[in-house]
Amino acid sequence: MFNLGSMLNLGSNDPVIGKAHITVNCSASALFHYLGEGLFENYPKWSPEVKELEQITPGQVMLGTEGRQVRVDQGRRTESKFKISTYEPGGRLTLIGISDPFRCTYELQELNPKNSTRLTFSFELLEILPIMRPFEALVRVAIKDGAERTVQNIKRLVEAEQSRQAVNNQESL
Repeated sequence: MFNLGSMLNLGSNDPVIGKAHITVNCSASALFHYLGEGLFENYPKWSPEVKELEQITPGQVMLGTEGRQVRVDQGRRTESKFKISTYEPGGRLTLIGISDPFRCTYELQELNPKNSTRLTFSFELLEILPIMRPFEALVRVAIKDGAERTVQNIKRLVEAEQSRQAVNNQESL
C-alpha cells in the first residue's frame, strides 16, 4: 500500500506525542482525586489555555463521562468534546477527543506511599490536518513544551493544596 501524503511530501501521518513526567509530593490517591474526581474544577487551573469547561454527562466523574472545552492556544480558539476512556483511581486517567483526534493520559505510580507519586502525562495529537503538516516540527515542539508545562503546573498546584491542608490541620489541633 502506498502513502499519498508521503509521495506528495505532505508530512507524516504519525501521531504527534508530547510526554513528560515529574515527582509530586503526595499520595497517588490524593493526586488522582485532584486530577480525576476534580477534573472539571481543576483542569482550567493546570491548563490555563482552557477558557471554558463543562461536564456534559451528569453525575460524578467516572468512566464514560463527557465534557466540552474551549481553549485558546497561541491566539487560536478551538472547541472540542472529550470523553473519559480510562478511569482507574490512583492509577490512570485518559481523555479522548470525540470531536477532535486527541488523547491525554495521566499515569500515576506511587513511589513512597502517602509521600510521593510519579506523574507521567502524555498528549497525543492522533492526526494533523493537511494544512498544518508543513508546520509539523513546530507542532511537535509546542506539544512537548505543553506536556512539560502541564506536569509542572499540576505539581505546583497539588503541592500547594497539600501544604494548605497541612496548615489547616495543624491549626485545628
